[in-house]
Amino acid sequence: MSLSLGARLAAQRKALGWTQQELADRLGASRTAVSLMESGLSTPSERTVALLAGIFKVAPHDLVAGTGYPVAKAERLPVVVCSYTEVELQLRLLEADEAAGRCEGWDERLRLLLKEAHDPRERASVVAARARLRRASPT
Repeated sequence: MSLSLGARLAAQRKALGWTQQELADRLGASRTAVSLMESGLSTPSERTVALLAGIFKVAPHDLVAGTGYPVAKAERLPVVVCSYTEVELQLRLLEADEAAGRCEGWDERLRLLLKEAHDPRERASVVAARARLRRASPT
């Protein structure tokens, strides 16, 4: 038996520990829109599926595979989508530079990144990275 797209979206959201409002904030939609999609009362557009796929870090076709998502819409989905945020990218680059012993300038980069980060979990990750850098650098 296949899972409905709405049930799959709800499962993905819950696996990340997010409320409908938190997903809505990331998606740029209302909590009501997320609720309608999850309940199956609304079918998301191709654009929305692509955004959701990026948020959940899956390919758009994988997100809708085996669900009742309309075939004509699924055929118009992009093959790949961006599946990371700028904060995630910068923190991964920092890890690579830390491993190579190249940490100069990172505290300022993280300070600026913190000003642009709006997600509480991402902000906490940037704060933790700055603290880690400060502990590791000789004074």
